[in-house]
Amino acid sequence: MKKFTNFPYTNILVLGLAKSGTAAAETLLANDKKVIVNDMKATENDETVVNLKKMGADVIVGSHPISILNGIELLVKNPGIPYENPIVVEAVNIGIPVITEIELAYHLTDGPIIGVTGSNGKTTTTTLVTEMLKESKQQVKVAGNIGIVATEAVHSMSEKETLVLELSSFQLQGIEKFKPTTAILLNIFEAHLDYHKTLDNYKRAKFNIFKNQTEADYLVYNADDKSIADEVRKAKSNLVPFTVKSKVKTGAWADSEYIYFADDKVISRQNIVLVGEHNLENILAAIAAAKLNGATNDGIRTVLTTFTGVKHRLQFVGNINGRLFYNDSKATNMLATQKALRAFTQPTILLAGGLDRGNEFTDLLPFLGNVKAMVVFGETSEKLKQLSLEAGIKTILQSEDVAKATEHAYSISEENDVILLSPACASWDQYRTFEERGDMFVQAVHKLK
Repeated sequence: MKKFTNFPYTNILVLGLAKSGTAAAETLLANDKKVIVNDMKATENDETVVNLKKMGADVIVGSHPISILNGIELLVKNPGIPYENPIVVEAVNIGIPVITEIELAYHLTDGPIIGVTGSNGKTTTTTLVTEMLKESKQQVKVAGNIGIVATEAVHSMSEKETLVLELSSFQLQGIEKFKPTTAILLNIFEAHLDYHKTLDNYKRAKFNIFKNQTEADYLVYNADDKSIADEVRKAKSNLVPFTVKSKVKTGAWADSEYIYFADDKVISRQNIVLVGEHNLENILAAIAAAKLNGATNDGIRTVLTTFTGVKHRLQFVGNINGRLFYNDSKATNMLATQKALRAFTQPTILLAGGLDRGNEFTDLLPFLGNVKAMVVFGETSEKLKQLSLEAGIKTILQSEDVAKATEHAYSISEENDVILLSPACASWDQYRTFEERGDMFVQAVHKLK
């Protein structure tokens, strides 16, 4: 396991276990740090708790005693734990730095880091960059919000390997010195306000991705997003734009026929198999970052002519008697569903619904022109039924869950229809994760076959 070379903290509290907390605690213990682990939901008999105690950690479960902060120099917080947590509040009040696990990974990484963030498209872009580099014979490993935890990934990496990280606002809010050598900033839309409280707080967390960058680093940014284009003027790094609206001299752009990097014609758009206008932005961002890190046009073309989408993100599931099924369970907000709907010109049956966060769905109205029917489920069923009526959609069905919704959608479909799961809601009213929800859809499609 790798060792820190310049990490000034000795007495450290890891707040929250899960994957990132466990990996952080194990890393710190392997670096001879004095570690206290605190988790509300874990029990003394949990395998993780037992193993950490064997490694030398002091593990406190079932409560969050404020006294746990006595003598602590640093708090490593699980990204999902809000800053309103009493332990976190007190740590901030008494001047204890609060970081997330990616800060630890940064201190252990020898090679280049590509960091990807944005409100939507992170996983697709992260995957595209990773595959483009692999197809270009580069050594690369992917981690962060996708795949394995960052600190777990870096232990087996050499300085010749590139680490590609998908980064959430939760992770980026807790950094001190972390910086990617190439940052990708895809877009900023209102999201996670239950955590960040205000849009400005959310933006600040996202913009942390470039706050520590220097003149030696690159910032790939969405020139079509005004809030981003304005903010990146503050960056010290080399600005590399991507845009779908105009030609740029130093970044990635597209006309009606081709995609370019600066003046280099990279690929014909008709050869790209990934659907959706929003994915064009993801592709441009990925091309820019990949080219900056040594990817070849041949490697990029191989990926773009074969990659059909990340699981649960406008993923093509199959064709049954001329009906095309797409799994977009990752669409946990209206913006993501808007983008999914814009990807298709065919008649569409939309499966939507989930956790009711109190919002209405009128922002979807302009995007429902091709929707011939809606099948709704979950806590937001009634709101979505009302939306369907306002949109003039004549066929509206209510189902008890995603599996039944899939069956109902197929029963009213016709040849050449798209059957699209794009819920516009979080999954937590019925499912533990959006992945579980998407898997249920995929299984239901396979049963129809």
